[in-house]
Amino acid sequence: MPSSSSSLQPAILLSLTISSLLFLLPCKSVDSQALPLLQWKSTLSGSSEALNSWKSTNPTPCNWYGILCNPSLQIIGINLSSVNIHGGLPSNFQALKSLKTLIISGANITGEIPKSFAEYRELSILDLSKNQISGEIPAELFRLTKLEFLALNSNNIVGIIPPGVGNLSRLTYLTLFDNYLTGEIPSSIGKLTKLEIFRAGGNQHLGGPLPPEIGNCSNLVMLGLAETGISGSLPLSIGSLRRIQTIAIYTAFLSGPIPLEIGNCSELKSLYFYQNSLSGSIPTELRQLQKLQSLLLWQNSLVGSIPPELGECGELMLIDLSLNLLTGNIPSSFGKLSKLQQLQLSTNQLTGAVPPELSNCTALTDIEIDNNDFSGEILIDFRKLQNLTLFYAWQNRLTGNIPATLPKCGSLQSVDLSYNNLTGVIPRELFSLQNLSKLLLIANEFSGFIPPEIGNCTNLFRLRLNQNQLAGGIPPEIGNLRNLNFLDMSENLLVAGIPLAISACKSLQFLDLHSNRLTAGLPEFLPTSLQFLDVSDNQISGELPSGIMLLLELTKLLLGKNKFTGRIPTELSHCWKLQQLDLSENSFSGAIPQEIGLLPSLEISLNLSCNELSGNLPLELFQLKKLAILDISHNSLSGDLDPLATLQNLVSLNISFNSFSGELPDTPFFRKMPLSDLTGNSGLYISAAGTLPPAAAVDWQLKLAMSLLFSFSAVLLLAAAYALIRARRGDCDTAGDGEWEVTLYQKSDFSVQEMVNGMISANVIGTGSSGVVYRVGEVAVKRMWPVPEEEGGSFRNEIATLGAIRHRNIVRLLGWGTNRKMRLLFYNYLPNGNLSANIHRGGKKAAGWGERYGIVLGLAEAVAYLHHDCVPPILHGDVKAMNVLLGEEFEPYLADFGLASVFNGNRSGGGVAGRSTDWKKKMDTAAGSPPRRIAGSYGYMAPENSAMHVCLFDFQATIVHPSINTKSLIDLLSEIFEH
Repeated sequence: MPSSSSSLQPAILLSLTISSLLFLLPCKSVDSQALPLLQWKSTLSGSSEALNSWKSTNPTPCNWYGILCNPSLQIIGINLSSVNIHGGLPSNFQALKSLKTLIISGANITGEIPKSFAEYRELSILDLSKNQISGEIPAELFRLTKLEFLALNSNNIVGIIPPGVGNLSRLTYLTLFDNYLTGEIPSSIGKLTKLEIFRAGGNQHLGGPLPPEIGNCSNLVMLGLAETGISGSLPLSIGSLRRIQTIAIYTAFLSGPIPLEIGNCSELKSLYFYQNSLSGSIPTELRQLQKLQSLLLWQNSLVGSIPPELGECGELMLIDLSLNLLTGNIPSSFGKLSKLQQLQLSTNQLTGAVPPELSNCTALTDIEIDNNDFSGEILIDFRKLQNLTLFYAWQNRLTGNIPATLPKCGSLQSVDLSYNNLTGVIPRELFSLQNLSKLLLIANEFSGFIPPEIGNCTNLFRLRLNQNQLAGGIPPEIGNLRNLNFLDMSENLLVAGIPLAISACKSLQFLDLHSNRLTAGLPEFLPTSLQFLDVSDNQISGELPSGIMLLLELTKLLLGKNKFTGRIPTELSHCWKLQQLDLSENSFSGAIPQEIGLLPSLEISLNLSCNELSGNLPLELFQLKKLAILDISHNSLSGDLDPLATLQNLVSLNISFNSFSGELPDTPFFRKMPLSDLTGNSGLYISAAGTLPPAAAVDWQLKLAMSLLFSFSAVLLLAAAYALIRARRGDCDTAGDGEWEVTLYQKSDFSVQEMVNGMISANVIGTGSSGVVYRVGEVAVKRMWPVPEEEGGSFRNEIATLGAIRHRNIVRLLGWGTNRKMRLLFYNYLPNGNLSANIHRGGKKAAGWGERYGIVLGLAEAVAYLHHDCVPPILHGDVKAMNVLLGEEFEPYLADFGLASVFNGNRSGGGVAGRSTDWKKKMDTAAGSPPRRIAGSYGYMAPENSAMHVCLFDFQATIVHPSINTKSLIDLLSEIFEH
């Protein structure tokens, strides 16, 4: 046996040696692959724990996180998607000869794309998306002729799309969206005949026309060029894309007609051409798109009628043709669209009756036909529309009653039939809709009583019945509406008192009952959540209840034109958030309580005129440093005006018809006061100039002034002619184009000339659709784009309204100035930039969710203030992250009201169409932009209409910014609304 064992030893040793060598050979190969990986890892700072397995003691990289090897232990793939890496891209992977897949997306990578990537010749998949990569796309990258998948989207890449992209003949997927690319799309794109996905949207300076060669990409399934500078007409070759399913070229500068050839794209499911300048009619060839599901053409300049042939596209689920110039009727053929879910035709010039055939579209969830010229009765059978949640038909010429079948639509959540000619009573059955949260019936001709069944509609959040002919009392059942936030029953014929039960509306913030015939007294207790209370122009009597002190959230209290008596309660000082207080035209007596001067937020106006107040002005009034308007006229007040001398923010003051005496304060404001605001105070005098003239003398002076004006009319005419001649001969120096008309809403230490001198290109801090913004010292000066001369009056009226805005989350308008050539707005300058720059583009970020929540909350309060607290409501029109500025502590400030509109529901005459046209014209011309470029930004702007609903949609889209750290709502829905 020993001899046998001894004979086996050499064989065993030889076997072990061979096994060791076989084991060592591949290990040496693997080590050579591990080295560049470890070298790259060493350059990273704060790399993710996921890379902890990347270490030299680990026997093979094939076991490392994110590494994929073939059976020969060669690395063929690296996938580090969503791994938090801080550093640059690897430039030393040349040793990885078999590398086919390199995915480093969403990893916080910075720096540029190394040119050495061109040496990774086997790469077929390269994904560097969702990082902070900068620099240009290296031309060398397009030597990787085996590439099939290239994703560079969502970075900070600049420069052009290199023409060499056409060399990637195998490419099927190319995404470049959300960068800073410039130039044009190269015609060589047409060489990519295998390309299926091409997305380059979100590059605002990527311009020029869509090259006709795009038609050669015959395998293209998705084309996304949204939010770019793409301009010109669509090429006819687009009809060659027979496999295309999605075309998304929205929020761009397309013009001309929609090509008829688009009807050849038989696989098309989604067509997004909204927010462009497309003209002409909607082609009837769309009938050939039998797979079409979404047709979004809103906010263009399309004319003509809606083609009835669209009714043959049986797969249609969404049609949005809003904000165009379409005429004619809604085709009855739409009744064949059994899958249609949303029909949005707002803000056109459509006429005729609302077709009853829409009753057959049983899948409908939204019908929005507001801001048109529809007439006749609403004949839709709502019993068939059990999925309908929203019905907007406001601002038309609809007549008749509210359809009897409307209450049968059990899913309804929002109904707006405002600004029509509807009559009859409000059906009590309407309040059986348990899901109804918004009911707006403003400015119709409804009569009768408000039904007590209103208390059954417990989900009601917003109720507006104002500007009708409703009579009777406010039903006490309204106290059941615990979710009610906004209640407006103003301008009706309501009688009796305000029901005590209203105090049970625990969520109520806005209560407007002005201009009715309400009597009795104000309830002792009102909802403590109230922020706005207007019961002016009624017949309410008695004293103000002490319970008013519980309204700690109140910002506006309007009680004018009633029959209140007694003293002004000192408890008003508890309403420390009050910004506006109107007690005028009542019978309040006694002295002005000193507690009024202790209201720190009182800054819009204080109106105590036309009462029976007496005594001296309380010294505490000097503390109202922010107050802009003060009216204490037509009382029996006496003493001197010293408490008012230091109110430096006053814009308007009326002290007429009192018994004030002594010297008028010698301040610039008092020196400029018109006599009409001072008259009727016999003991008041100007220093060394005697007493003020009595009221009769003022009338005589006015007559004398008129005579003098008539006498010098010829001289003025000659002067005007001379000025006209000089204007025609003058140069283009805007600073000298006529005298400046300037209004400042608070005391400021700058002059308009200083602002003009500072308006140079080096001081530009922003440019938008309504104007260009300069930083001049600590003032942000916005120069509005030019508008026609006839718009000047509306500009001043609108700015005067905006000047009254007082909210901690709205940029304060300091004032404005205008001459023949320029319109300037003066705002406080905020150094931290806008929300978009800070959240999405890598600026200084808020520390955490607390700050982000604060941004969202502040913005919500600002929008709610504009809609609910301003009367009439102010519609911002373009709420988006770029228009949200951030203060030093990241507190948000809503800015850019250049596109805002004051929503005035008053009807003039009987023509609703005329009202709509004027309103649209105002929105179009407010920014001085071409006709039909309505205010708003896609991703933020609601497609349904351009009024209050838009601001709410804008807000919902904007709050996505601080919460998900993306550009807009589009990014959140990227799989649906692709660029």
